[in-house]
Amino acid sequence: MLMKKQFKPVFAFVSLFLLTASAPGLAQWNGEIVAWGRNHYGQCNVPYPNTGFVMVAAGGNHSLGLKEDGTIVAWGLNDFGQCVVPSPNTGFVAIAGGLFFSLGLKEDGSIVAWGQNNKGQCNVPSPNTGFVAIAAGAIHGLGLKEDGSIVAWGSNDEGQCSVPAPNTGFVAIAAGSIHSLGLKEDGSVVPWGDNSAGQCSVPPPNSGFSSVAGGWGHSLGVKSTGVVVAWGWNDHGQCNVPSPNSGFVAVEGGTGHSLGLKEDGSIVAWGSNDYLQCNVPDPNEGFVAVSGGWYHSLGLKANGTSVEDDDPPGNVLQIHSVSPNPFSTGTSVVFNSPGLSGVTLDVYDTTGRLVNTLNLGSSPAGSHTATWDGRDSHGAALSTGVYLIRLNSDGQQASAKVVLVR
Repeated sequence: MLMKKQFKPVFAFVSLFLLTASAPGLAQWNGEIVAWGRNHYGQCNVPYPNTGFVMVAAGGNHSLGLKEDGTIVAWGLNDFGQCVVPSPNTGFVAIAGGLFFSLGLKEDGSIVAWGQNNKGQCNVPSPNTGFVAIAAGAIHGLGLKEDGSIVAWGSNDEGQCSVPAPNTGFVAIAAGSIHSLGLKEDGSVVPWGDNSAGQCSVPPPNSGFSSVAGGWGHSLGVKSTGVVVAWGWNDHGQCNVPSPNSGFVAVEGGTGHSLGLKEDGSIVAWGSNDYLQCNVPDPNEGFVAVSGGWYHSLGLKANGTSVEDDDPPGNVLQIHSVSPNPFSTGTSVVFNSPGLSGVTLDVYDTTGRLVNTLNLGSSPAGSHTATWDGRDSHGAALSTGVYLIRLNSDGQQASAKVVLVR
């Protein structure tokens, strides 16, 4: 999410997007970050050990990685302390990077902010509770509440913090440099803030979107069909999505470049390439997340090989696919059953807490599909983060990791 006009943009902000992981027949999660592009401040030098990451976020000239144990690792430019994670560095479930500041979402629904605070971008409004997603612009922050409303703070020079009414029904957020985006549960995108390059003018039809992202002066959205729509500033071709425009599951915007994650685990990059920020390192496969910074790019790999179960597929409970993943409003789990009764789908958060159980009933031998809407057992929307889904029946289990993006 990114920047704008007289502000002299210097950045391609953040977001987080992941794919799938470990179950019989699926890749085993290892969590390695790949970084490329401008590296003047070490923003592409991922600290050792480069394993166990579940989320990535690119700030202006700094980078952030979320570990599966809930800790945040930050590196790169640190002139305002944007890489100094406040103590205690535990319990985080999401991250976002602004121009010179950073945001972290805790599992208790509170937001932690650090770094430059000249416009109040680190002053999260009270009550700092009930958040399920975060996004960072150049010098403003956004938080999505569990009730579907958006809270915005920091610089409001272009109205980027003035959420349009009705402030309800949002399921995802994104921040450009000086504009903001909200995705409604009906699949429409609501933009506000700077519109000097048309970055807030969503091309018709404004429907069917599953995710959104903001760049310097441009915006992107992925349709439920896997097609990317881009609009706004296009001086470097950052809105010219390469062909074939299909199979995308996530997008990210940089200052003058764009990134798209394909369902096959590859990354497509287009736009400005002055610092090789569009040259995805080989092998371009196995990616589960992307993020765009000022002139650098980040990708997160599952970094594993396919694991085959010793038992024939017909004799075991086995997950074949989870799609879409990442998801914001719902995901489908396709699984094989050898013919079992009392099948349940349990959902656990990163702390190991059971948050929901779906009773699927009896499953005759063959392929079946179960859906989860990203809510807990009480019907409340869960926060952005990584979740473990586990099928159980007659002593058999099958599990996979999914990523919920609000």
